[in-house]
Amino acid sequence: MTYNLTAPCHFGLEKTLSFELKRAGAENISVSDGRINFTGDEHCIARANITCSVAERIGIVLADFDTRGSFDVVFEQAQNIPIEQFVGRGDRFPVTKGHSLNSKLTSIPALQRTIKKGLVMRMQKACKISGQVEETGELFPITFLLMKDRMTIILDTSGDGLHKRGYRAMSNAAPIKETLAAGLIDLARVRERDLIIDPFCGSGTILIEAAFKALNIAPCLNRSFVSMSWGCIDRRVWEEEFDRARGEIRTDSGFTAYGYDIDGEAVELAKSNAWKAGVEKHISVEKRAVKDFVYPESPCKIICNPPYAERMLEKEQAEQVYRDMGKAMLPLGENQLFVITANDRFEESFGAKAAKNRKLYNGMLMCRLYSYYK
Repeated sequence: MTYNLTAPCHFGLEKTLSFELKRAGAENISVSDGRINFTGDEHCIARANITCSVAERIGIVLADFDTRGSFDVVFEQAQNIPIEQFVGRGDRFPVTKGHSLNSKLTSIPALQRTIKKGLVMRMQKACKISGQVEETGELFPITFLLMKDRMTIILDTSGDGLHKRGYRAMSNAAPIKETLAAGLIDLARVRERDLIIDPFCGSGTILIEAAFKALNIAPCLNRSFVSMSWGCIDRRVWEEEFDRARGEIRTDSGFTAYGYDIDGEAVELAKSNAWKAGVEKHISVEKRAVKDFVYPESPCKIICNPPYAERMLEKEQAEQVYRDMGKAMLPLGENQLFVITANDRFEESFGAKAAKNRKLYNGMLMCRLYSYYK
């Protein structure tokens, strides 16, 4: 069966996600800000969940319509959704999340209740239930997006967000999200033979995502998804896609990455996370300040998320870190540098203008990826 599907991502990573979805078998791909819409079958759903490194989640589009600013329209449209094709009698289908942007209807709780009421009415009619719909079985999370009065109701196939790979149970104070780190790795065009360095490695996310990319390890290979227990997707589909992903791992790669951090606890955490991710033999982490940075003998790609605090004193401290970076890293020579920061004075403090800078969002915070290369 072919489904209408959707996958959100960080603003600025749409091109990366579009490419990954094509590899997962997606068709009829259309791109909008922070979201990719596409079509695909059950194998595409499973493969996208397992292999897409920058998608936040994979959803089945149940309905897409103009609300005309009316709760009545929302209720009627929700009641028309053939939810019984997915949800079985007694299964749970909570409306878990929602967003309303530039729309007449702004109350998220009211929209959740209205959608839920319409879906319950549909289930009662479809399953010939005269009383209350019991919800004790499998979980089918429903979400929605209301933008400029246009409503999209979505069945979430992922469950936990896809940034939850399973290797980072704990993190340092200001971690970069796994999906954004994977986006940086893609924009830096990391390949199997590249030498990667993160001088602000924290809990090791950038290093681990780089190893996943270089070794062709599917980022969500070691976790489960809410739709794995659904009767509408054959369990064998998941088994085949997990086997496919395992078979594509490069087991003989000599990929190497180095991480440094001034915080000894962060160093130990990065080592632990690399072990949990199964890439510890490819990653070496040491305690070292950026002012003591020394280039290796071979050309490398430095990819990092240095501090960029919001308060003035912390901004001054961050800019001192950028100056230390410049003193230690310039001139770059044959090496390449990729820095994500929300501090708009990075180039000035670092001491060199980037060859390119790209706008990215870390959550709601607008950042720039400064790229230095010949």
